[in-house]
Amino acid sequence: MAYTAAELAARLQGTLVGDSTTLFTGARPLHQAGATDVSFVADAEHERDLSRTRAGLLLGRPGLRHGQTPIIEVADPLLSFLDLFALFHPRPPRTGYGIHPTAVIDPTVVLGEAVDIHAHVTIAAGTRLGKRCRLFPGVVIGRDCLLGDDVTLHPNVVLYEGVKLGDRVEIHANAVIGADGFGYRLRDGRHVKIPQLGGVVIEPDVEIGACTTIDRGTFEPTRVGQGTKIDNLVMIGHNCQIGRHNLLVSQVGIAGSSSTGDYVVMAGQVGVADHVHIGDKAVLGAQAGVHKDIPPGWRVLGAPARPERDAKVILLSLDKLPELRQDVRTIKRHLGLTG
Repeated sequence: MAYTAAELAARLQGTLVGDSTTLFTGARPLHQAGATDVSFVADAEHERDLSRTRAGLLLGRPGLRHGQTPIIEVADPLLSFLDLFALFHPRPPRTGYGIHPTAVIDPTVVLGEAVDIHAHVTIAAGTRLGKRCRLFPGVVIGRDCLLGDDVTLHPNVVLYEGVKLGDRVEIHANAVIGADGFGYRLRDGRHVKIPQLGGVVIEPDVEIGACTTIDRGTFEPTRVGQGTKIDNLVMIGHNCQIGRHNLLVSQVGIAGSSSTGDYVVMAGQVGVADHVHIGDKAVLGAQAGVHKDIPPGWRVLGAPARPERDAKVILLSLDKLPELRQDVRTIKRHLGLTG
């Protein structure tokens, strides 16, 4: 398919600056784009690459200019580029797969319309699948699970019993949802397991990365709120209540009975202690160690986590420690002190 710059601008509801009649046939990043491709400039780093691009049309924020290259001014160049990328490079239409003969499905399982169940899938008694669910090879679903419409489980995902997934949930390979929470009591010198009787509820439009684990609650379900996106290798402990539209980056670990508000961001390798609450729209920087509640809107860094500004001052001060140590030794010698 080919579109003029004017047609693309109308599609994006953007403002076109420059020639409106040239046809474009693709969407590519700046360093790969050619004369018939659309590209985008989202930030200052992209602007530095402009001199090397051969893109015939650019998406940018109002005011961006690059010689005679036509510009479509939009509020968010990256999101607009993604829309055009999908336009020029559509996914192939889904074709029905049906139920593979090696799948093991209990007779009590209820299957929605147009489900795709691939090889060696196992579904236990009492489970219900909504419409158009896709289960890839090796998926295992325990007893009494409930899957909404358009759920996708990639290879070797495991759902323990009693897990509930909302519409359009997508879980990537080797994730485990609903394993027992890590709960023990010491009795007569031995660790005695506390039964984990709650399940897990994953609300609609959640995406869960590969090898992530979410433990079932002790008495009530562990819950992940609508629209939250979870990266690979994240661990969420039992009884946690994760809010809506959170972003949890790889290797985040959240201990049991902690909770988050909405639109919380946790960068890579953040660790959250048990029984901690993270307020709405808080941002936890990479490797932050959180041991107490974080108020809404705060940005924190470091271990233990501190407000971002304070943590940066401390980190910058660490670079001066060798110089400071030498100054202290000089002062002590001047004063005749030892030790």
